[in-house]
Amino acid sequence: MAILVHAVLDGLTTDQYDTLNAELQKTPEIFDGCVTHACVSTGNGLEIFDVWESEEKMQAFAEKMMPVAVGLGWPDGEGMGPRVLEVHNHWVPGAGG
Repeated sequence: MAILVHAVLDGLTTDQYDTLNAELQKTPEIFDGCVTHACVSTGNGLEIFDVWESEEKMQAFAEKMMPVAVGLGWPDGEGMGPRVLEVHNHWVPGAGG
């Protein structure tokens, strides 16, 4: 079942995000199961919105991503778990769904 993940990352900058994203792009298979991703800059930091094919695939990504993020100076995520919601319907305009 698809899920929506919403993470609020107060205190992080777009530069920190871009650095992590560039590092993760070196291993594109890490994103297996990610349907869509958006990062939004807010006055307090960043918010991430993802749709994943399943919670298991999102967890597999997080287990690989977090050591890289922490190595780049991101918080360890302790107590910062994202909000995870089941997706009732997801479609892309013009994609015939």
